[in-house]
Amino acid sequence: MSSSNTPSTAPLVLVDGSSYLFRAYHALPPLNNSKGQPTGAIKGVINMMRRLHKDYPKSTVAVIFDAKGKTFRDDIYKEYKANRPPMPDDLRSQIAPIHDIIRAMGLPLICIEGVEADDVIGTLSRIATEQQRDVVISTGDKDMAQLVNQHVTLVNTMTDTVMDVQGVKDKFGIPPELIIDFLALMGDKVDNIPGVPGVGEKTALGLLQGLGSIEDIYQRLDEVATLSFRGAKTMAKKLEANRESADLSYLLATIKLDVELDFDLNDLHNAPANAEALKTFFIEYEFKSWVNELNQNDKDPAASTSDTGLSNEQTLAVPAEDIETQYDTILDKEAFAHWLAKLQVAPLFAFDTETTSLDYMQAQVVGVSFAVEPGKAAYVPFGHDYLGAPEQLERDWVLEQLRPLLENENTPIVGQNLKYDANVLSNHGIELKAIKFDTMLESYVSNSLGRHDMDTLALAHLGHTNISFEDIAGKGAKQLTFNQIELDKAAPYAAEDADITLRLHLALWEKLSSAPELLSVFNTIELPLVKVLHSIERNGVLLDAAVLNQHSQELSQRLDELEKEAFNLAGREFNLSSPKQLGEIFFNELGLPVLKKTKGGAPSTAEEVLQELALDYPLPKLILEHRGLAKLKSTYADKLPNMIAPATGRVHTSYHQAVTATGRLSSNNPNLQNIPIKNAEGRRIRKAFVAPKGYKIIAADYSQIELRIMAHLSGDKTLLQAFNDGKDIHSATAAEVFGVPLEAVEPQQRRSAKAINFGLIYGMSAFGLAKQLHIGRAEAQSYIDLYFERYPGVKSYMDNTRVDAADKGYVQTLAGRRLYLPEINDRNGMRRQAAERTAINAPMQGTAADIIKIAMLKVHDWLHQTQQPAKMIMQVHDELVFEVKEEIAETFAAQVCDLMSQAMTLDVPLLVEAGIGDNWDEAH
Repeated sequence: MSSSNTPSTAPLVLVDGSSYLFRAYHALPPLNNSKGQPTGAIKGVINMMRRLHKDYPKSTVAVIFDAKGKTFRDDIYKEYKANRPPMPDDLRSQIAPIHDIIRAMGLPLICIEGVEADDVIGTLSRIATEQQRDVVISTGDKDMAQLVNQHVTLVNTMTDTVMDVQGVKDKFGIPPELIIDFLALMGDKVDNIPGVPGVGEKTALGLLQGLGSIEDIYQRLDEVATLSFRGAKTMAKKLEANRESADLSYLLATIKLDVELDFDLNDLHNAPANAEALKTFFIEYEFKSWVNELNQNDKDPAASTSDTGLSNEQTLAVPAEDIETQYDTILDKEAFAHWLAKLQVAPLFAFDTETTSLDYMQAQVVGVSFAVEPGKAAYVPFGHDYLGAPEQLERDWVLEQLRPLLENENTPIVGQNLKYDANVLSNHGIELKAIKFDTMLESYVSNSLGRHDMDTLALAHLGHTNISFEDIAGKGAKQLTFNQIELDKAAPYAAEDADITLRLHLALWEKLSSAPELLSVFNTIELPLVKVLHSIERNGVLLDAAVLNQHSQELSQRLDELEKEAFNLAGREFNLSSPKQLGEIFFNELGLPVLKKTKGGAPSTAEEVLQELALDYPLPKLILEHRGLAKLKSTYADKLPNMIAPATGRVHTSYHQAVTATGRLSSNNPNLQNIPIKNAEGRRIRKAFVAPKGYKIIAADYSQIELRIMAHLSGDKTLLQAFNDGKDIHSATAAEVFGVPLEAVEPQQRRSAKAINFGLIYGMSAFGLAKQLHIGRAEAQSYIDLYFERYPGVKSYMDNTRVDAADKGYVQTLAGRRLYLPEINDRNGMRRQAAERTAINAPMQGTAADIIKIAMLKVHDWLHQTQQPAKMIMQVHDELVFEVKEEIAETFAAQVCDLMSQAMTLDVPLLVEAGIGDNWDEAH
């Protein structure tokens, strides 16, 4: 099937997405990616889209899907489609990914509530026909044959067939204008259209070919007996007795041609494909050949056949770069000496450790691997302990041989997440100073969206599928640790890690180097921060387990009290953690309003629903309190004492640089970012973070940093003046918005101004502000209008940022960090608006992240240069926490505040406030 068309003559291609969704699902065997996600329907539907693009390269291709919910046909006939089984869960889960990928391909995607995809396609076909424009409908649905005319043709890419007017006659024995009559007489078991009892395909054809349309048939019932099909003599009585069923069936089988559309036919056009988004999706669902193809297009843009970024079917399986691999396993000193000599003269080599655990404080090194050129790598095992393990080199001897290289800052090493390797090497007394490059961070700085683990990056940038850890270690409770894995499996895995790391660096560094501002972020912020975070992690923080144990007991008592109160309010006992039981009590027994439903149609008891209900009803409020305290108890009060490392008596979190889109650090095991501080119970958790005897805890925190960044970015004169005059910014805003003198601002006005200040930088709408302040939407909108009237520079900044982001596809921080916005030009209004809100906030949040990171670097260097009796022990949001010798606490706090305030020069002061105490809560 091929088409030679020019833009002026190219037909409009309308894809019946719903038809192909089911056909792809049933046509292909069940496919899953390595995470168990179903992918067969995704692959089938997207393959069809690619085929259409090849066949109609100059055409606009629009995809139409059924919307959720009932249609007008359900109102006409309640049993319509009642026989259809519910959609299988493994197909349902593939709908959203298909929609996402189609949008990323730049294709219009249309869903209209209350009608079916057929009706939308029918309406578009009718409009095109009236404009004498040719249309190709890509479908496998026979019902669509009723739409065929001199301008409308059906195409089935699965059977490679085309059906024009003559094609309909050849296939069905009747012209397109009688297809509705044909369907109405026969009925349809799949859609539960009743039809006329006793009328099958041959009888329907006999009636239509002999007498004409249904209307003609009923006007000529006396002639039915003269027709030649079997049963003709008694058919007239059946038809007469079932006239109502025939009319109903005709109505149900008729595709609407007058669906109300909120767009014009000329609005449909194909946008350029979002290659980065496509790559992310193809990586996630493991369509390796399509990833390879996109990688090939990155290297050779001419390989792409059109401005949609989709290549011809023939180029689907572009092979990955073919590198012959040679992986050595080093078991003796002679072989090791040979490789060590290579490392000593190599301009760059990749380095990786294999260990006994992911817990960096407990992990022991099992072996090390290195690569000096693509495809050439080696693994040195020295800690494998399974039965019959081969003779291995001694760990201490190997590490001592490597020490001069690893502890030399000038050694050109690249790794993937070298902070982890630095931590485990510290367990063996080696300080990894040779951190020149890190592929995880190179990827993250290049584009913070998506995942940055080695397997994902290898597939994305090299078209290579790594040996997975589960392949060699097994899964679940029986999974082996690396020291238990046989060498014939462990060695290729470990050597491949080093090889792929080197190859990734070569690919990523070229990309990073093409953007000087990103290279600066990598070289001056992210890479130097590795050693700082490594230091903080190893310092750890001292915990008083007794404080937490006491708190846990008190929380248990309070939870019991809340449970009893809940039982009294509900009138019976129930499981407070069961959404099903909560739903029964809230909505069936107490009659609370249903604010939202789950995907399955049940009334929702999600957090945001409870928060809204809690404003008016006591039980939801009590449930929220119970949930919060239960989480506090399980996550912190009970868990933290068990996380104290036996070797140090401290808790050691893990900080992650390559997780958040905006550049903020995150932490886990334990997560220190989410300890609540707005209630007394949360603050009591912070009381357990204590200073050792003779020391104090100092917490230094940036004050209103994102608002200060907003003032700088917007250049608003009034806002800049307020900060430079040292005014309380929320009171100053209240004075401006409410038109009162600063000294006359009331507490409620300040609270409202605070909500406006913070709400606007996060893109809050009038609806959201009204909800937060418990006021009317009109009043909230008036506050926002007044704010922008008093701070016009802020309004200009927001408007300009939206335009700039839509043009570039990304926004930047003051340090040059980028945040890409793949949905900034999305046709879907909600997606586009969400991206616009992110565009406004990300430069502020990202700049704040850059500032705290720069501050960490400054303070770390100062601590080492001056040998202060102090340690940096935590970073939480805009706060740095220190453990400081008691006698220097006051001067130290002042010096740290001064250093942090110099992290970046803005048009307003960077204000840092420090507190001193015996525990974190006292210091904050």
